[in-house]
Amino acid sequence: MTKDKVHVSLVVIGHVDCGKSTTTGHLIYKLGGIDKRTIDKYEQEANQVGKGSFKYAWVLDKLKAERERGITIDIALQTFETPRFKYTVIDAPGHRDFIKNMITGTSQADCALLVIDASQGKFEAGISKEGQTREHALLAHTLGVKQMIVAVNKMDDKFVQYAESRYNEIKTEISRYLKHLGYKLEKVPFIPISAWSSDNLVERSTNMAWYIGPTLLEALDNIHPPKRPIEKPLRLPIQDVSVNMCPRQLQDWRNRHRQFLLEGLRQHTQAIPGDNIGFNIKNVAVQDVHRGDVASEAGLNEATPAKSFDAQLIIMNHPGKIYAGYTPILDAHTAHIACRFTELKQRMDRTNGQVLEENPQFVKTGDMCLATLTPTKPMCIETFTEFPPLGRFAIRDMKKTVAVGVVKEVDHAERKSATDISHGKVVTQEKQSHEEKQNHGKEKAVPNTKTALSKKHLHLEQ
Repeated sequence: MTKDKVHVSLVVIGHVDCGKSTTTGHLIYKLGGIDKRTIDKYEQEANQVGKGSFKYAWVLDKLKAERERGITIDIALQTFETPRFKYTVIDAPGHRDFIKNMITGTSQADCALLVIDASQGKFEAGISKEGQTREHALLAHTLGVKQMIVAVNKMDDKFVQYAESRYNEIKTEISRYLKHLGYKLEKVPFIPISAWSSDNLVERSTNMAWYIGPTLLEALDNIHPPKRPIEKPLRLPIQDVSVNMCPRQLQDWRNRHRQFLLEGLRQHTQAIPGDNIGFNIKNVAVQDVHRGDVASEAGLNEATPAKSFDAQLIIMNHPGKIYAGYTPILDAHTAHIACRFTELKQRMDRTNGQVLEENPQFVKTGDMCLATLTPTKPMCIETFTEFPPLGRFAIRDMKKTVAVGVVKEVDHAERKSATDISHGKVVTQEKQSHEEKQNHGKEKAVPNTKTALSKKHLHLEQ
């Protein structure tokens, strides 16, 4: 890809079976990201199992279970280019059973493409109280994705027949909800498309002459370039771990200090904040590194586990009252860990933040509160002011999002000191109560650079 283009991560979200993978796959094909021979191969394979309409979706849906069930299960990454940007597109699952994978993908994104199914009954199901259109939009805003594009898909449906009235109906309803979440509607384009027949993906459709806005490609090319916090200490949440049998890598492993050399990045010579990277390490058992772990650079404001943290929360949708002791799942960056409400400190006014009650006995739907939470397992989380992507979170229970919040203060385990830090030199560290392990993918990563991972925040208890 062209090196002088700005890199942007785009997450594709929406209700199950709304056409997210087909939209993404067809767009990638139209932009030359995949050749016609491969598409023809997918079409032939899809026809053999009676799923001919899934040929574009199979560009991203690689798992056997995904192709058999016709739904996305795990996030998939692909790349394409617009005239101004180079995109990494993250295709997120729409089924509520795989919402944690959607959250993992969305936490990495700069911009979201919200795909709406315009067909009869499908739009209504997605925007209903239990629908994933509503929940995905909420989670995107909670996880810091402030730029959004809305694609109203399946305009070629026999019920819709490219009708402007259906588009306007959907736009009105979705606009009302996005405004409620905090999105600025004048900056959110609504684009009527057909992912299957490519209407308004790259070329303007003659079937919707009434629409005068941008195509999907033009909307993607008109976003505001994200600002990258290159001055911040390194934080690298781990999304996935795999075994790499590469005999050329030579790492320096020191059991006492738990350090290793970063051998290099996969398919990159260097990386900056916002890049999705793979990197190689050695002498670390694959079962000892997990999704949700966080890498940081040895001796430079290292990531450490949180004993507890204070958070400001808004209770969005809980059927009862929340008391101290409540222990739901907290989703932050790539981590999904149960956290206990150990203390309810304040109940506040949502409009101005004024304290209404000190040490409330409980909070309920609609309340904003300040609470102390304690992770049930080692977890790396940071304050929102210092590291925003690691300081936002959603709380899920009963297969729905019950609260969203930001981290105000963290009680960290003691950070390690360093007597020296430079390329090729060993960093001396004080040993913590848990063993440590190191790892990293750096802002401007250089092969043979010392890096570190805290074994505590990696959950590497033995």
